[in-house]
Amino acid sequence: MKIKKFIFNAFYENTYIVWDDISKEGIVIDPGCYAPGEKKELKNFIEENKIIPKYLVNTHCHLDHIFGNKFILEKYECQFLIPKNEEILLKNFSTQAVSFGFDVYEQPTNYKFLDDNKSLEIGDYKFELIFTPGHSPGGFCLYSISEKICFTGDVLFKDSIGRTDLFGGSFEQLISSIRTKLLILDDEVKIFPGHGEESSIGYERNYNPFLK
Repeated sequence: MKIKKFIFNAFYENTYIVWDDISKEGIVIDPGCYAPGEKKELKNFIEENKIIPKYLVNTHCHLDHIFGNKFILEKYECQFLIPKNEEILLKNFSTQAVSFGFDVYEQPTNYKFLDDNKSLEIGDYKFELIFTPGHSPGGFCLYSISEKICFTGDVLFKDSIGRTDLFGGSFEQLISSIRTKLLILDDEVKIFPGHGEESSIGYERNYNPFLK
């Protein structure tokens, strides 16, 4: 399995591509590409590495994580997956965009919902879907047991946690999601958050000031 991180848009959002280097099947996670140069960078990387996007996944639907949804789905025939409780945010993208001074355009509507009873497969690799609300109404994390990696969206960061003062946020719910869904994972599980540096479950369990 291979992973590539891009840092896009004014919010310094982490967009990830994860793929099986044998089958070339991949997942685009939270495409935040907004500017033309960012879109070109993402497209060029996918094509240069002959990646076949199988899924486009939004861990949640705050605007900085969904700017590139339309671009990806116009370029590639992949399944578009969002959390059910985030549908209201996706449908209100224009309101989100206007409030921050970004261009307004229609978000794709051909999505299906993530389900924590199911998993996503690319080649020989499988990702479990972990329902982790709190930062937003219905966020999800993607966890590979075999590779010991977890894409945590804006739920858990290095030395921090997601903000909870936005629509649908709840500090109590977020802390519960982290403690009951993420901190039960092995210490060596590496986390790839929606902003900032990578970390590990063990590090956050021991040193994250919000989890003391």
